[in-house]
Amino acid sequence: MTSLRFFVRPLLVRPLLVRPVCIAALALSFGAGAASAETILFVGNSFTFGAGSAAWHYRPDSVDDLNGEGVGGVPAIFKRFTEQAGLNYDVALETGGGRSLGWHLKERRGKIDRAWDQVVLQEYSTLDAAKPGDATRTIADTKALATLFRARNPKVSIRLTATWSRPDLVYRPGSPWSGRPIGAMAVDLRHAYDRAAKAAGPVVKDVVPVGQAFTCAIRTGVADGDPYDGITPGQVDLWTDDHYHASAAGYYLEALMLFASITGRDPRTLGANETAAADLGVAPTLAVALQTVAHRATATDGACGR
Repeated sequence: MTSLRFFVRPLLVRPLLVRPVCIAALALSFGAGAASAETILFVGNSFTFGAGSAAWHYRPDSVDDLNGEGVGGVPAIFKRFTEQAGLNYDVALETGGGRSLGWHLKERRGKIDRAWDQVVLQEYSTLDAAKPGDATRTIADTKALATLFRARNPKVSIRLTATWSRPDLVYRPGSPWSGRPIGAMAVDLRHAYDRAAKAAGPVVKDVVPVGQAFTCAIRTGVADGDPYDGITPGQVDLWTDDHYHASAAGYYLEALMLFASITGRDPRTLGANETAAADLGVAPTLAVALQTVAHRATATDGACGR
């Protein structure tokens, strides 16, 4: 009410002189507020949009789904975190189930080719669907996408999401990770993303060790490492029923890792009353435990999950 009286009084005395100044000041004020939002684009597949869980269509109105599919996913959880932290991010996403980075570059270039302040890229879960574990295409496509985004904004910051081990590939025969420890796949993927980041150059600011955070949660007793033999009481299953995609808790942990990397904030500051956890059915005690895992995985650059 004080600010309104400040403008009204001069208008009554000198309307012709003050009105344009007031309008200009208001326009500048609103323009400055809009400009302060950090733009961020998430590019990925089902591991980004949260398939198989409540994350999939979580708060879709809070983000801009460039494909118009009503997706909220991990980007919307991230957005909710930033709101609670008092940060201003304009979040967009472009996702496609089972798609590679190369597919987005080829088929969705028209949607993503614009200036962004930050970009998060997530590759197919085995890197190359036809050659699981082969990073050749991931490296080339990451470099091409980095070139694309840098051309639009030379100051863009890009992050790569190194994803998790898949129990369906670890505990069943026929994959490069069959019979190996549950954390091995996550480490292999991390190494591949590190190579892609190096090839793309300094525009890639971080490889976010989400998969190693999953392993860290297992090693600290927060999560069960083998969903095929049942879930140990007091522990959480980070995967959904297909033992491939993440559960709500798994996507929550992914979003925590991205929040820590992108904002530089300690995820533990979100606390037990964090609202996205409540919305997704993640109990307060589990939310705090996952926040602690995310802090540890971030602080050790994934070493707690090696």
